[in-house]
Amino acid sequence: MSAVSVPIGQLQSIPTLLGEKDVFRVLQLLPGVQKGSELSSGFYVRGGSPDQNLIILDDAVVYNANHLFGFFSVFNGDALKSVELFKGGFPARFGERLSSVTVLNMKDGNKEQLRGEAGIGLISSRLTLEGPIKKGKSSFLVSGRRTYIDALMRPLMSADKGVGGYYFYDLNAKYNAYINENNRFYLSGYFGRDKLYAFSENDGSKMDASFGWGNATLTARWNHIFGKNVFSNTSLIYSSYDSGFDFALGSPNGSFKTGAYSSIRDIGGKFDLDYSLASNHFIRTGVRVVSHQFKPSGSYYDLRSSSGNPTTNAVEEKYNSLESNLFVEDDWKINNQFQVNMGLRVSSFLSGDKNYWNIEPRLSAKYMLGNDVALKASYARMNQYIHLLSSAGVSLPTDVWVPSTGRVRPMQSDQIALGVAKDLPEYNLTLSLEGYYKEMNDVLSFKDGASFVGHSSSDKISNNENHSWESDVTTGQGKSYGAELFIQRKVGKFSGWLGYTLSWTKYQFEELNFGKAFYPKQDCRHDISLVGIYQPSPKIKFSAIWVYSTGFPVDIGRAEYTIQTHSPVEGTGAKKVIDYGEKGSFRANASHRLDIGTQFIKKKNRGERIWDLSIYNVYSNRNPLMHYQEVDQTTGNATLQQGSLFQIIPSITYTRKF
Repeated sequence: MSAVSVPIGQLQSIPTLLGEKDVFRVLQLLPGVQKGSELSSGFYVRGGSPDQNLIILDDAVVYNANHLFGFFSVFNGDALKSVELFKGGFPARFGERLSSVTVLNMKDGNKEQLRGEAGIGLISSRLTLEGPIKKGKSSFLVSGRRTYIDALMRPLMSADKGVGGYYFYDLNAKYNAYINENNRFYLSGYFGRDKLYAFSENDGSKMDASFGWGNATLTARWNHIFGKNVFSNTSLIYSSYDSGFDFALGSPNGSFKTGAYSSIRDIGGKFDLDYSLASNHFIRTGVRVVSHQFKPSGSYYDLRSSSGNPTTNAVEEKYNSLESNLFVEDDWKINNQFQVNMGLRVSSFLSGDKNYWNIEPRLSAKYMLGNDVALKASYARMNQYIHLLSSAGVSLPTDVWVPSTGRVRPMQSDQIALGVAKDLPEYNLTLSLEGYYKEMNDVLSFKDGASFVGHSSSDKISNNENHSWESDVTTGQGKSYGAELFIQRKVGKFSGWLGYTLSWTKYQFEELNFGKAFYPKQDCRHDISLVGIYQPSPKIKFSAIWVYSTGFPVDIGRAEYTIQTHSPVEGTGAKKVIDYGEKGSFRANASHRLDIGTQFIKKKNRGERIWDLSIYNVYSNRNPLMHYQEVDQTTGNATLQQGSLFQIIPSITYTRKF
């Protein structure tokens, strides 16, 4: 199986932006995983788009995993017990996405004594507490984090000149109860939100605007042991994600309010049964049912004046669907040389009058050549019934989730992978090389010139139209293939890894690029991550990261024409047309940067104190974020310019463990 476990302890040692210990920035240092631009709330795995990555926190799906437009993940590393990434060879118990599965589990809470960790950084502070409720029987975990730049800047602002700001917060909580030797109960939740806002008041008029997005999850799990060989987990799960903006303007003569929003909400349950046939042979089976409610777009306005009747209106799109799956998985270590994981998954999706169902076979095997060389092979079929519509070239919180319908089919992928791994105990090194080939069908994309923004609910209010997003999308095929090299040293004063990915990704749509195949934005030819951690003594630790990736494909206007148009309604006129050439024919510059960090650690009577100093993008490289044309007003000639973000940034963080 192509599964990678992220050591939580190592996460604390890796320098990241502004001192935030970010789980997903560590995942993006692994081969086969690429970050988009800095202004992107998604990552790409083996040629897949961001919506093809399933992210699970204590059995609940998290639909948007980032704060601050993708700069930080929503997961506070202090609250996590384990992180595991699957990018191929998926076990039958996982599905619902095409490219990857990331499984995160929160700490259970300490049943014996109270422990905590607090950190103060440049933009945020965090606090984690865990301890017993009834010693030896039940425990709790509470972990929170919040930024405070908005609070620091507010005293410097005045309402008449405008007050604005941004903040995010997140809260993790978990309750763990030992009922008896055969029964345990867990209740966990995550709640987080980002908010960008502005307010002003002048001459009796008030303006208030805000844009926010956030997740909420809640999981209740009962673990029951039937006997020494059989146990089960039964979970009830709630998950939601929403985003939207609100604008209000008031004066003595009246008021105006408007807003738009989108959301997805899940309510479901799952039952898993694990049976041990022997110490080397396990059978797993289970069922999951979830009810999705999609609101791709909703909007309202309310206009009131002191002299007339109020004008109000609201419109909302809503889709309800039911997704279910059943799986059986056989994990068998046949002998010391050969291990196999076989599985079958049956998935179903009911949306309106349309019912899709698919069979998903899974197979992965490992064969040992001697004691230190392993050969690996896997095959997996995946189906994805929900889609993320992105109106921009990067993934943002304004993107919306929509279901498969009678007109939009689910996406499907088939992936095979072959690999070899070797241990070099004399050097404390592990080497692995894996190649993969993936085909994707019914991949969704907007048609040329179309976007979700162009047919939002606010447009439907003003134009009284009944236009569906289904008319603006088209489906096609994709394929991705490549090789991934991973060299890792886990123990010793010096540890770290080298990850290298060589890959190709191509898409083809009948209604895009004149039917010709093209390289999409997630095509990255070369991707390199070099991570080093050196700890000469228990009191000090040095770390460094260097990353490099080939430039991503960008659609750039090459020429501009003026054409004559004629409409029976609007008459004759002129329209500017931009020629972009073939899709994916232009590439941005390569991205690369160096991050360094130093930790000063001091043991205290109870716990320890850590000063963390780091520098992000040490040599201040201007990595590409966006491209635009700059026109010379004298000659009229246009030149292509590159916009960048996040050059050199130093940071300092104080952490106290107790």
